[in-house]
Amino acid sequence: MQPIRLIRGFLSVGAWTLASRVVGFVRDVMIAAYLGTGPVAQAYIVAFTLPNMFRRFFAEGAFNTAFVPMFAKRLEAGDDPHGFAEEAFSGLAFVVLVVSVIANFAMPWLVLAQAAGFRGDERFDLAVVYGRICFPYILFISLTALLSGLLNAGGRFMAAAAAPVLMNFILIVAMLMADRFGWDMGLAMAWSTPVSGIAQLFCVWWAAKRMGFALRIRRPRLSPDMRRLLAIAAPAVLAGGVVQVNLLVGRQVGSFFDGAIAWLTNADRLYQLPLGVVGIAIGIVLLPDIARRLKAGDTDGGRHAYNRATEFALFLTVPAGVALMVAAYPLISVLFKRGAFMQADVGPTALALAIYGAGLPAFVLQKVLQPLYFAREDTRTPFRFALWSMVVNAVMALGLAPFIGFSAAALGTTIAGWTMAAQLWLGTRAFGEAAALDARLRHRLPRIVAASVVMGVAIWAMRLVLDPALETPSLRYLALTALVLGGIGAYGVAAVLLGAIRPSDLRAGLRRQR
Repeated sequence: MQPIRLIRGFLSVGAWTLASRVVGFVRDVMIAAYLGTGPVAQAYIVAFTLPNMFRRFFAEGAFNTAFVPMFAKRLEAGDDPHGFAEEAFSGLAFVVLVVSVIANFAMPWLVLAQAAGFRGDERFDLAVVYGRICFPYILFISLTALLSGLLNAGGRFMAAAAAPVLMNFILIVAMLMADRFGWDMGLAMAWSTPVSGIAQLFCVWWAAKRMGFALRIRRPRLSPDMRRLLAIAAPAVLAGGVVQVNLLVGRQVGSFFDGAIAWLTNADRLYQLPLGVVGIAIGIVLLPDIARRLKAGDTDGGRHAYNRATEFALFLTVPAGVALMVAAYPLISVLFKRGAFMQADVGPTALALAIYGAGLPAFVLQKVLQPLYFAREDTRTPFRFALWSMVVNAVMALGLAPFIGFSAAALGTTIAGWTMAAQLWLGTRAFGEAAALDARLRHRLPRIVAASVVMGVAIWAMRLVLDPALETPSLRYLALTALVLGGIGAYGVAAVLLGAIRPSDLRAGLRRQR
């Protein structure tokens, strides 16, 4: 994959991820408007998080980490990739089905593990009911994740990136229908969750069939290939468990502060927009690309792809992080304050968003750095790093909660994110020149930071002028649009003047394409 094709892959996945996140953001705004931060909203958030937590644990966080590089190399060498994929598909389906059955009986304990602060009030019973309805989603979405990895390894990014849009559309339709026909809003959202999983699975299975991989479920067996896959996946499973412990710590802290789970979740959704568009897109495209280059012995090409991915990621996410910190309050006020989401919810949610914004570049850097390890089938080293980040998160979140309240959960996540990114970067020294920063990246990185600071000052100055309009119902959307466009313009001008980007970059890319 030439550099221009790599960037095109980032943009293709990023565009669909942006569409999914925008529609998902509309979904979250609707949940906030219909339910606010009350018991039903908090119970549904915990219930919906459960299958997604296990999905990241089994499919995206572990199975795909091992599966994608192995499948990409088999695809490159023509070494029966179909048989390998079908064995992995069947094995994953069996494991996740067993987990689903067990989770149905263990749901009260799973809810308490997520939110012990729910014990003894109506949120607990609601979360158990919603959790049992939502949990089968894990089966469909885990198989969807594996098929998405297969498609990405084959250079087919569109269907896998577009599938999450279906989920958000289905949940939005469910809320609209519940409001129209007077259905129970919480139950409508819960039942629409597994339905959306079926829709996503069909979407990516059909795309895989068109690629020549119409996978079927067959009797799982522990073949030598599956033993190798499990050996590589095992540390990633443990690392996925560490990540989920980090999330659990934050949610447990939030559960002891009324409304905090909804505040943290709404802030999380907003900073996930740039994280999803840039970080996840790069991680999806970069892992199979580097795995293929290692198979072909193309060290220089792998280094160039890594450096351009890092440059692309930081060029977009450093200013995004600064913007989220400086403009957190108007963003939350304009986008969320309506219906049951009150003025009293704006400040705490904005505080959490500003803290998450400070960690955004670190979260994206993890997505860029991890493929360097995973492409080499090294899942043990990231696991060790994840353990340290877990300790940092727990100490910060639990230790500071009595002093600074619910925001300790967000602060722990951000500091742990930077700890993980720093460890991953220092660990790449073991790869030698294959992971070294080239002269172009070293030249542009400080200029990206400087341009982002200029943009932050510009946004702060614009807020002084636009604050009255941002609080006026008839003008607030126009004022927020002006603030966002003004920030983008300030960053673009500063980036060109300071040398963070050059107009010749695009022309050079087009010449390479020809």
